Amino acid sequence: MGKNTGNWEKINAVKRMQECIEKHIAEPITLRMIARAAGYSPWHSARIFKELTGKTLFDYIRALRLSRAAVKLQNGNSRIVDVAFDFVFESHEGFTRAFSRQFGMSPRHYRRDAPHVRLFMPAHIRDSYHKIYIGEGNMSEKSNVNTVFVQVVDRPARKLILKRGVKADNYFAYCEEVGCEIWDVLTGIKDALYEPIGMWLPQNLRKPGTSIYAQGVEMPADYSSNVPEGLEVIDLPSCKMMVFQGQPYEDSNFMEAISDLWEIMKSYNPEIYGFAWADEDGPRFQLEPQGYRGYIEARPVRQLNVK
Repeated sequence: MGKNTGNWEKINAVKRMQECIEKHIAEPITLRMIARAAGYSPWHSARIFKELTGKTLFDYIRALRLSRAAVKLQNGNSRIVDVAFDFVFESHEGFTRAFSRQFGMSPRHYRRDAPHVRLFMPAHIRDSYHKIYIGEGNMSEKSNVNTVFVQVVDRPARKLILKRGVKADNYFAYCEEVGCEIWDVLTGIKDALYEPIGMWLPQNLRKPGTSIYAQGVEMPADYSSNVPEGLEVIDLPSCKMMVFQGQPYEDSNFMEAISDLWEIMKSYNPEIYGFAWADEDGPRFQLEPQGYRGYIEARPVRQLNVK
């Protein structure tokens, strides 16, 4: 009981720290300020933040500021020096050095050519997480305890720009049919609601002669701009998604991280928390495996009627 309480306290503390960073991302942020939000000492706050997010506070703030700056450079006409000051960099030169280290190109190059870059999109530690403990003998004969965070989120009515395959039912087969470069195309589409996804389409969203697995990006419901050649756009209704997030892992171990989460999802019963699987409501999807945030996958659910 005490251990579970301690875990929840850490989750909530990191959630408060993330909210503090979001609120003050365009202002100077100090460790003491974040520690006050967490309710712990600066040292302990920094330690549990790294434990649950996979990044130090400094690295997290810097990566988030640079990614927000990249979006602002791409979507507006702001001067580079103004963007630098907007995100608390002390000089044009310091911003340029940091931006170049993060993205491999200067801000000027990025604004002019708008190439694909990998933006930092942090996975937030939120309320409504449930902890699942998988013990000895329950998963690949591992004796250690694995922790997975589970939450339910609302997905609004939206459009989906996607590229279908032919017979693919997984990422690797899809890449053989379509080519992996489609991900760069999806990432470069402006005004997306979220990052691109790999997905397993339910029968009602498939077309005859096309694959179960596809890749796409979700757009606002009123999106009306051009769709890249070879892709199509469909409507998705609002739905709830149950999101599963594993612990951070070494990038080279991504296959093991995916397999571990799949084993947990197979035996997970959403009815315990008042939900039922609703696969026809939308595609089950996976986010790009990135070790710092843990592997993330989501499946549609509906809330059960409670009398």
